[in-house]
Amino acid sequence: MRRAMMAGGAGLALGIAGLAGAWLAGLLPGAEDPDRFRSPTGEVPATPQRAGDPEAGYHALVNEPYVSCGIPWEAWARLAPEPDPRDLLPGREGRNAELPYFMTAHVNADGVEVVSNNCLVCHAARVGDELVIGLGDAFADFTVDPLGLVTQSGRFVRGAAPSAAWQHWADRVEGIAPHIRTGTVGMNPATNLSWALMAHRDPASMAWSDTPLLEPPPTEPVPLRTPPWWWMGKKNAMFYTTIGRGDHSRYMLFASLLCADSVEELGEIDAYAADIRAYLASLQPPAFPGAVDAALAAEGREVFEAKCADCHGTYGATPSYPNRVIPLERIGTDPLYAASMTDGSLDRFYEWVERSPHGGTVRAAPAAGYIAPPLDGIWAVAPYLHNGSVPSLKALLDSRARPRFWRHSAGREYDAEAMGWRHEVLDAGKEAAADAAERARIYDTTLPGYGNGGHLYGDELTDRQRRALLEYLKTL
Repeated sequence: MRRAMMAGGAGLALGIAGLAGAWLAGLLPGAEDPDRFRSPTGEVPATPQRAGDPEAGYHALVNEPYVSCGIPWEAWARLAPEPDPRDLLPGREGRNAELPYFMTAHVNADGVEVVSNNCLVCHAARVGDELVIGLGDAFADFTVDPLGLVTQSGRFVRGAAPSAAWQHWADRVEGIAPHIRTGTVGMNPATNLSWALMAHRDPASMAWSDTPLLEPPPTEPVPLRTPPWWWMGKKNAMFYTTIGRGDHSRYMLFASLLCADSVEELGEIDAYAADIRAYLASLQPPAFPGAVDAALAAEGREVFEAKCADCHGTYGATPSYPNRVIPLERIGTDPLYAASMTDGSLDRFYEWVERSPHGGTVRAAPAAGYIAPPLDGIWAVAPYLHNGSVPSLKALLDSRARPRFWRHSAGREYDAEAMGWRHEVLDAGKEAAADAAERARIYDTTLPGYGNGGHLYGDELTDRQRRALLEYLKTL
């Protein structure tokens, strides 16, 4: 059950939001110009954000039905186990106080109580016994077929109104199911999910069509690791290729495309979207859970400021962050994601947003590279690179230590020395797996989109410098 079962449920978090957008309408060079959807590498300029109330934003995040369709409560109650007490969040109201953090309940317009995924299905994870809101879940499993849950839950639905509620949700899942199964546990299909939803919706009215109105996206999602929310307060663009410029809170409304069937419903959600964005921007990373050698960390800070700060910024009393996109040829990391965002194959979806109610307030402006992220709380963000291909910071700083084939060890145990989740190095990739479940756990860096090359800057350091740098990174 739990999140693995909900992979194709009523939404995949605010990460959906950042995978679409449009140039500001007044700046468009002309609808016939495809370059209006491209940006240069280099610095990403800031855009004004709507003010919001972080406290109200937390309340909305964990209580409001921004994903408004789901499984009728009577079916959910038959399928779901009792929630782990550690999965209950403070500040939740009514039925939500009884649900795990990644689910939300509400009563729909027909009086049916439904349960749906919320944003935390992707954007919260446990480190030890601590549930960290804003941490991308490295163990989230989107490799399963979401239609299994549709069929299973439908067996427990009775009555006209609950059946209609279930059908509403089931139709949406059926439309997106072919496009949201990842090949590896820990990868997030938010990109493909966004495009699949847009393919089924009229951009002006938000009306759903069972038959796609646009050519759907490919059926194999590009591998992507979920970044932490606490970087939001620093970043001028929300996502790896710098899609997500303009009004960030409006991007978040794309999380509602699974169910929102009218412009008016999107407007209701928009009323609190700026508050949610303010809450995300207020988040702070968790502190490193082990001891830190202060003297060695001081050495590491000197290494960092000489070798890393130009791209990743500085930290301490007067922090800075350059918001810089590094060209593919310079960073050298797997190019598939950035290339697919900028090769023109997705322009139909950028145009969809241009015609939507959000056109003129958000921008799809991917660059042919990847933004060098802030490093606050970087110790907790394993595995590393945009595709999660490197299991630890130690391996990131020494490319000779990067395994070709690996999988997370059982138990979600953190390795404080390597600064990553404990993992097993394997002799072969997915083709050697005994079954589908084992295959899904293997990270195979020989497959398209999963490459672990590039970002070789740590190779230039001495062993002592690398140890010192790792120690300093624990303090961020």
